[in-house]
This record gives sequence, C-alpha cells and structure tokens, in this order.
Amino acid sequence: MLLALDAGNSNITIGAFDGRRLLSQWRLRTVHEQTADEWGILLHNLFSPAGLDIATVDGMIISSVVPPIDSTLAFTAQRYFRTEALFVTPKTDIGLTIRYDNPYEVGADRLVNGVAGFHKYGGPCVVVDLGTTINFDVISRHGEYLGGAIAVGLGMSIESLFKKTARLPLVDLRPPKDVVGTNTVASIQSGLYFGAIGMIDGILERMIAKMGPDTKTIATGGQAHLIATGSKYLAVVDEHLTLEGLQMIWERNRG
Repeated sequence: MLLALDAGNSNITIGAFDGRRLLSQWRLRTVHEQTADEWGILLHNLFSPAGLDIATVDGMIISSVVPPIDSTLAFTAQRYFRTEALFVTPKTDIGLTIRYDNPYEVGADRLVNGVAGFHKYGGPCVVVDLGTTINFDVISRHGEYLGGAIAVGLGMSIESLFKKTARLPLVDLRPPKDVVGTNTVASIQSGLYFGAIGMIDGILERMIAKMGPDTKTIATGGQAHLIATGSKYLAVVDEHLTLEGLQMIWERNRG
C-alpha cells in the first residue's frame, strides 16, 4: 500500500492507495510541532476505522510546501513504515518539462497538480487549486509545465477582512442568495464569493486566450465545488487530483 501526503500551509491531505485505487483519504490540520511518534499514532487511528491494515504500507510519497515538518515526516516513514519517503522536488522525474525560470521556486503541490491534470485531461490545461492560496498551473499540449498565477486564498481574505476592520464580523464562506447583500454578513459573503469567482474567471479567460480554445480547466482543493458552481470556465471539479498526481509520480519513479 502507498501512503501519499500533500502537506499544505493549512491542511495535510493523506491518501491510501492500493495500486492506482484510492482506498481512503483524510484531511488534517497542519501542525508544525507534531512529532514522528504522534504521527505514527495518528495514522494508526485513521487506518483502523477505515478497515485498513497500516502494516501493509510499504511506500510513502510526499509533496510539501512546509519545510519545518519535512524532517518529521521523513522520520515517520523510516520509523513506522521502514521505508524512505519520496519527496517531490524539481529533481524528481515527474514526466513534465519544467519551463519555470527557477524550477526550485515551484511548489511541489503545483508540479503534482500539473502531472495529474495533464495525464487525466490532456494538454493544454489549467489546474486551479483552491487552498490557502489559489494556484493556477498551466501545462502545454506538449507536456510542459509553463507556470501560472498565485492569488490570495478565500480563507486568507476572510481572516484579513475580519482582522483589519473594527466592526466587520468573521463570516462563513457560502454562496449568497443575491449579489446585493441586504445586511452586513450577506454583503461580505457576496463580496467574497463573487469577488473570488470574478478573479478566477478573469485569469482563466486570459490564460485560455493565450493557450487556445481547447484548453481544459480543472478545479481542485477544499473549496473547488463551492466556487466551480458559479464559474463560467471551471468545467471540471476533481477533488482527488493532487493525491492521484502523487500516485502517478510514485509509479513513475518506483514502479
């Protein structure tokens, strides 16, 4: 069994694979202070209710944008699974040509999304990952990672609006009943929701104009379903895209 981890700034998404089949997945908060032993106990407690045997894990692949926890995750793989974790880096054979000016500036999650987007949907394609930040990753029809765009995530917008104002409340992000809010909460939700959709569609419109009308657009991440319902350009929502990309890279590198 393969254990795939996507470590982001806010959450860590974990998937257990039997070959190419995703058996189960979990989403946890990213905790910098968590020890390898705590990780071992946590993973054991996740596997048992899912009916999975943690002893069958014989491989681990990780995409991480949180360097402080990398050594802990590597030690967890060694101590509890007797294996060396494969960390996705620009040196990893991902099957795409990286055209970024400095490949070492590209987040591992962005490369992984590019791999999965290209192999599942073909190129050219744009993957929009709605997480702590909103990442746009562009892959050419020839399998080249070209780059993309990074925008402020919805959670960051909500938190910033609350912290930087004296009287505006902290709100949940949800589709408003009307674009014209008739109270403060509804007005904030309208601005956040339609503002995010307008920004995403505006960027996608320009990327599609650059890459061609046959460009595929794929949304992933925790808020993908919420935003895609109001978008003109996000045609597909694939919540397992990043985990599946990790499995593809593992298969390419480890057989």
